[in-house]
Amino acid sequence: MLQDLQLASDEGPVYRRLADAIAERITAGTLAVGDRLPPQREIARALGINVTTVTRALSTLQQRGLLEARPGRGTTVAARNGGEGPGFVSAPSEDTGVIDLSVNRPATSAYLDALALLLPRLSKDRHYVTLQDYHPPEGPLWAREAIAEWMRPAAGDGDPGRVVLAAGAQHGLDCVLGAVTRQGDVVLADEVTYQGINALCRVHGLELRGVAMDRGGMRADAFEAACAQLRPRAVFLVPTLHNPTTITLPEERRHELVAVARHHNVLIIEDDVYRPLADNPPPSLASLEPELTVHIGALSKCVAPGLRLGFVIAPRAIAGQVAAALRINCWSISPLTALIGARLIEEGAAARIIEAQKQELRQRQAIVTEILGRYDVQSHAASTHAWLRLPEPWRGAGFARTCLERGVAVLPGDAFAVGREPVQHGVRINVGAARSLDDLRTALNTMAELLAAGHLQLPGFV
Repeated sequence: MLQDLQLASDEGPVYRRLADAIAERITAGTLAVGDRLPPQREIARALGINVTTVTRALSTLQQRGLLEARPGRGTTVAARNGGEGPGFVSAPSEDTGVIDLSVNRPATSAYLDALALLLPRLSKDRHYVTLQDYHPPEGPLWAREAIAEWMRPAAGDGDPGRVVLAAGAQHGLDCVLGAVTRQGDVVLADEVTYQGINALCRVHGLELRGVAMDRGGMRADAFEAACAQLRPRAVFLVPTLHNPTTITLPEERRHELVAVARHHNVLIIEDDVYRPLADNPPPSLASLEPELTVHIGALSKCVAPGLRLGFVIAPRAIAGQVAAALRINCWSISPLTALIGARLIEEGAAARIIEAQKQELRQRQAIVTEILGRYDVQSHAASTHAWLRLPEPWRGAGFARTCLERGVAVLPGDAFAVGREPVQHGVRINVGAARSLDDLRTALNTMAELLAAGHLQLPGFV
């Protein structure tokens, strides 16, 4: 399997040369999907390198979606959509020499600056003494009151009894699915959508089915047809600054989709984590149909993913079920996280952080327009990402792979596909992830050069 593995003789880091050598065998088919790699110590011994280097190389390949590690199975070659799609990447690459635009991260240090001012004062806070205690599964009441009031214009009408705190939106979504679905239920989503729903539906034994969309988002007629044919339990929507396409559902489209859900009694799961970044977004789905919508939000995209504070706003009966699922999952979230989030919101720091992020993102999106504007790029002035539809002859996975070889990491459309149906040939560009404006320019110029050349003109591609 890895016999006679030869590392490139260049001066790059050993872990990266090892990762590239294994990746070549996967691409060539020498290593097939499901093949189990030898233990890391055996690989290290055979190559005369240390185990830490092997560990880092395999971790790099997991980030690329080529390998997966599961308890009891070791490290195996990952299945890829259509034979070439990447896995679920959740943290920025630490590879030196790579500008990683594949994962959302804050565009500024505004959160860290605010946190540095807040932390010395926390021990004087009236809720500080409760940090050593257990808390209700839905979270401390004082934190839920802060979230409920902050979200009053969008969902929940300021009622903390409808709020359940979670360790990020993904955790909240996990608990929602655990509370409202049963194994075998059908869940609908856009045909191209946030990766996390794919992973969670597999874990919960749910059948995720894609619904056709246009440049205005999910088509109401396609949603109607899917409801009539599949009798789904729920529909998952990212209505504002959609991930990955940046589409914001127009208000008329929102009313149409809500009407279909109401007619077929389909629960709406509204993942609206990007809403705080949008200027004057349309009414939330939860405000249009509060008794049939579970609204999920977080501070991850607008403040900082490292804070790990998300929330679910739902009808009281469903909120109770979500809290019960969360209790089984982790009992309750960290009260320290809740206290930090509540103070940032109540003292106005969260609003200032969001405004700083938006100002920086506007600059970055302007650079995207400047460099890639002649291509089919869909974006928004304050979005964390942009969606590039690729011209012929590029395909999403091939373009992403070539970008990575040139030192730029992006995620192809395959990563966001629901099922195995053909997907748009595009890539998501996380503009906030670049460490600087100069890095962003460098990465986008690299992409522009590849787009202009066409991969058929590049060596090593067929």
